[in-house]
Amino acid sequence: MKMIRGVVFDFGNVISLPQAEGVMDELAALAGMERTLFESLLWPYRAEYDRGTISGLEYYRSFLAKGGVFLDDQIIRKIHAIDLESWSRINPDTVRLMEDVKNAGYKLGILSNMPHDFLDMARDRYPAFRLPHAGIFSCESASIKPEEKIYRDLFAALSLEPEELVFFDDMPVNIDKACSLGMSGFVWQDPDIARETLRDLSIPV
Repeated sequence: MKMIRGVVFDFGNVISLPQAEGVMDELAALAGMERTLFESLLWPYRAEYDRGTISGLEYYRSFLAKGGVFLDDQIIRKIHAIDLESWSRINPDTVRLMEDVKNAGYKLGILSNMPHDFLDMARDRYPAFRLPHAGIFSCESASIKPEEKIYRDLFAALSLEPEELVFFDDMPVNIDKACSLGMSGFVWQDPDIARETLRDLSIPV
């Protein structure tokens, strides 16, 4: 087994806190849809938005139309803005863990499905995005987790073998893919458990 030389974090629900209570209700109300229908359409049609092939407005128009809802651009822009902002709450305890990983001499990475508009905002607003040695994002990779290419882009960017990396993600399917490629992957629970996991791997954080 190779020595661990790098630690990688997902963004949503890992570096960021979960969406605040009531956000989905607010978005569904603006769309004039029941929340259950809104959510059932929101995620299945998100892949191409995260991949960077369509804009935020195109994404919302597309999935709302699948639900028979056609809104003017002003309302769609408002829904889009609220959705983006809902993912902007950063977990300070995760950021401290990232800093500790980097200060301990390990390579630090972010691997996340993320559209262009959020990534542009995040790079401008959040110091956490300036911490990693490499950030691999789906909109720039033109590949989304759990597709293999985005992981391969990460390995290349960090100049590390998969066996040298630990990865935390809140989605089991993304961890399963990481492990199949040779990474040590763990489904995210919280920063304290992640810190203990890293210590169990002899990473001094």
